[in-house]
Amino acid sequence: MARLSLLTFIAFALLSSTQATPLESQLNLAVPDELIHANTKWSWESCGSETDGVHIQSIAISPDPPKAGANLTITVVASAQDKIEDGAYADVIVKLGLIKLPTQRFDLCEEARNANATVQCPIEEGSYHVVQTVELPKDIPKARYNVVANAYTKDDDDLFCVNLKVDFSNRRF
Repeated sequence: MARLSLLTFIAFALLSSTQATPLESQLNLAVPDELIHANTKWSWESCGSETDGVHIQSIAISPDPPKAGANLTITVVASAQDKIEDGAYADVIVKLGLIKLPTQRFDLCEEARNANATVQCPIEEGSYHVVQTVELPKDIPKARYNVVANAYTKDDDDLFCVNLKVDFSNRRF
């Protein structure tokens, strides 16, 4: 099985695991998906600190909500507080419901090269607006996913932490 690139992995995670709050699960409203998908199909939050080397301001996806087997465009606005050099890496943890899949480590610079990303290492201090399109697999299991990506410099200093939740379960409220 081919290894998913970090962007595909994060994209996959972006598509699969927001869980209903108790209030949402009690409500059975006939609201069109396009009005509620931003809060029910995927979400992200920073789990890093102010001292991290990268500050993520926003993550947006298109189409929203994402669809298995379709292209997904991810737009990230972030700022690098320090230079990011070869050797930077991310540990990615995926939970499928309560099941934690094995942590995978990705070389950030290698993944950027392999994806032909618009930003390549070394990455200088500054603000960045990165747009990347990936093709999502057709056979994404219908489930909710929670993905945590912790990134580090080559010297093991914190770069960023992001928690992504995506729901591919096709559950309707």
